[in-house]
Amino acid sequence: MFAIILFGCSEPNKEPPKILIIGDSISGGYFPFVQESLKGKAKVFQPSYIDDNGKTKGCCGGTTQGLKEIDFFLRNKKWDIIHFNFGLHDIKHIDPVTGKNSKNLSHPHQASPEEYERNLIEIIKKLQLTGAKLIFATTTPYPDKLGKQMRSPGMPKIYNQVALKIMNNNQIIVNDLYSLVLPKISELQIPNNVHFKENGSKFLADLVVKSIMESL
Repeated sequence: MFAIILFGCSEPNKEPPKILIIGDSISGGYFPFVQESLKGKAKVFQPSYIDDNGKTKGCCGGTTQGLKEIDFFLRNKKWDIIHFNFGLHDIKHIDPVTGKNSKNLSHPHQASPEEYERNLIEIIKKLQLTGAKLIFATTTPYPDKLGKQMRSPGMPKIYNQVALKIMNNNQIIVNDLYSLVLPKISELQIPNNVHFKENGSKFLADLVVKSIMESL
């Protein structure tokens, strides 16, 4: 007598797991590669919204916007895994008069570390109500000098420290993109930019897929 074990096969007619990717334009860069890698294994979604110019966008902003829109992000589906990140938009400097992005690094952040902490805690409460397994991706690094200098040097590390404390308190899995990207930043990232080259987005996608597959 012997048994045949089929690994990776789903039960007949069983719905594939539903994965939600919440993040900013960095996640917008790796999202299509994640979706392609998980084709046939999971259904992968990203929140979409219409911007001020009437264009459909497939990513989210900072925690201030995220807290207002999280119920919309989570709508209409039972999620199995939610892979999420907020940070790069929170770090931006904002003109206190116009409310628009500012290159003046003495202007306040979109969300201070303290505001980021409060917002993130409230967002996590909403995410936990879904019953989904949660994975937090740390905010990716950027060069000290940027083409559009709206972010101060070194801030991802500070905001990640805030986030990691919250994730540890809530037993949430961490996908540490920051630490894995940092040694390869010149190879993966567009010069003087927060965004990534195609090979960088693929590198991030591989890390995201790995964290999702380990959680399925």
